[in-house]
Amino acid sequence: MADGEAAARAQFSAAAPGKFQHPDITADGAARAVVAFDRLETLWVNTGTLCNVECTHCYIKSSPSNDRLVYLTADELAPFLVEARAMGARTVGFTGGEPFMNPQMLAMATAALSHGFEVLILTNAMRPMMREQMKAGLIALRDDYGARLKLRVSLDHFLPARHDHERGAGSFDVGMDGLCWLAENGFSISLAGRTLWGESEGEMRAGFASLFQAHGLNLDANNPADLIFFPEMDEAAPVPEITTACWDVLGRDPRQIMCASARMIVKRKGARAPVVLACTLIAYDAAFEVGASLDEAARPVKLNHPHCAKFCVLGGASCSG
Repeated sequence: MADGEAAARAQFSAAAPGKFQHPDITADGAARAVVAFDRLETLWVNTGTLCNVECTHCYIKSSPSNDRLVYLTADELAPFLVEARAMGARTVGFTGGEPFMNPQMLAMATAALSHGFEVLILTNAMRPMMREQMKAGLIALRDDYGARLKLRVSLDHFLPARHDHERGAGSFDVGMDGLCWLAENGFSISLAGRTLWGESEGEMRAGFASLFQAHGLNLDANNPADLIFFPEMDEAAPVPEITTACWDVLGRDPRQIMCASARMIVKRKGARAPVVLACTLIAYDAAFEVGASLDEAARPVKLNHPHCAKFCVLGGASCSG
């Protein structure tokens, strides 16, 4: 390390006790970890931050009133699909908010499927998905594209009271109705739970296994492809910053981190056009806005946010599952 660089890091460390401040240097003066863009496997599409429920712990602060990310349209998505296909992406994932609140959700899924992608839609399986128009459209897509259309249902806990504490009274029963409808109609489905309650992974999987059996769901609670758990991300909770030395210490390969192989399209309220973000979870930090096109966005990402540490590096999680 050059003497000037070492002096700059020492000066920054002494002056800035807070973490996640400098893009290149951690609070203790170490070199911040960076993830190079390696390949595009998954193109994520944020359909808008509006949601029919407001969770107590929402990664992106979705709610019935949060429209900071507005509804994306099929026409706006179209050029990104062409780019993603040229870059070798295999999957287009739709997230929100609640994707089925977007009036063009079915049109966007159709466009992605017709381009040859696998499509993954993240949903709470509640009333927006269960409208008759949406159900009919989903069945048509199932008939045309089969298992290339996948839906991942958010079910935070196998106990109704705990799920409802997170998403609102009665939400467990409504979500289960939607999940069972998907299962009964032959859709390719999986579930996403949350690790909010301090139970071991074994306890959680056993509880979900009993739930699946009780409802006749053909899902394997011990298979992460059928049931994934996401770590919680409290931005106020203490979390270590990730330095360049952490890769060897933790035995992690930067190419395994989500931003090495995924990008997300969003349209901000009042904006004329969509932009590309490095991360599905960090929607409002300008530092994670990496371009107006996927080609422009194929650049390194500095891990300068608590979510980078908690969810991806230490949590070992990925939205793609």
